[in-house]
Amino acid sequence: MSTPLRVPRNDTNLVGDSWSGDGPMVVLLHAGVSDRRSWELVAPEVSQHATVVSYDRRGFGDSVPGVSSFTHLNDLCAVLDHLQIGKAWLVGSSAGGKLALDAAISLPERVAGLVLLSPAVSGAPPPAIELIDPELLRIDEQIVQADDLGDLDEVNRLEIQLWLDGPRERPGRVMGAPRELALDMNRIALANGISENPDQGINAWSRLATVAVPTTVACGALDATHILLRSEELSKRIPVAKYIVLNGMAHLPYLEDPLAVAELVIGAISDRSSRTSV
Repeated sequence: MSTPLRVPRNDTNLVGDSWSGDGPMVVLLHAGVSDRRSWELVAPEVSQHATVVSYDRRGFGDSVPGVSSFTHLNDLCAVLDHLQIGKAWLVGSSAGGKLALDAAISLPERVAGLVLLSPAVSGAPPPAIELIDPELLRIDEQIVQADDLGDLDEVNRLEIQLWLDGPRERPGRVMGAPRELALDMNRIALANGISENPDQGINAWSRLATVAVPTTVACGALDATHILLRSEELSKRIPVAKYIVLNGMAHLPYLEDPLAVAELVIGAISDRSSRTSV
């Protein structure tokens, strides 16, 4: 069973959950199209080997945006301080992976290791146009058009098609409860309109060689081609890293196969001796 978590931050609270367990501390950082509920089937499995925390960043899930200036990095530090956590493993998906990497570079004393799922990377160069899937460009154009019309329901539908199904896959490849959850989580994020890069100015891409903690980089085989390539390159640039492709899954693998993602995290926090990319 999880325990509710509330971390006061100026004019809002960061809302989350924690699971007590034996082993290291693990903080789960959600993607920019989701919230902490995306980990709801992963966290209990990982908590058999670790103490686990997940929380909604501002403007996601149950964490109200507030009006004061902030950074997600400072909010992450506040969560760690609130729980009196000196050092934690950070498991980050997409924009959550970007936050995890920024923390490992800016606050290395707080990070024990990284598990990065199709992570964004601050300072990464934009992909060459020929490496971007034509299907992604088409969907992205439709998203811009829907956004210009103020049709957030259509933006939501298209974004979940892109990230849950995968840009090259048929719409509706993943259905049922995972899709309904994805649509509900992203609907809240879109309504709040919070930036995933508020005034941080960190260039992790140029400093990847300084990441000294064990790192696992994983990417769904059905994810966008440029994200697959960037994830593999990331694992090569980080000295203590390995790379894993998750077959049959796209950008949000924990919604498709939460047990497989839980096993990946458990394997990472248990394998402290990994030293090479695979």
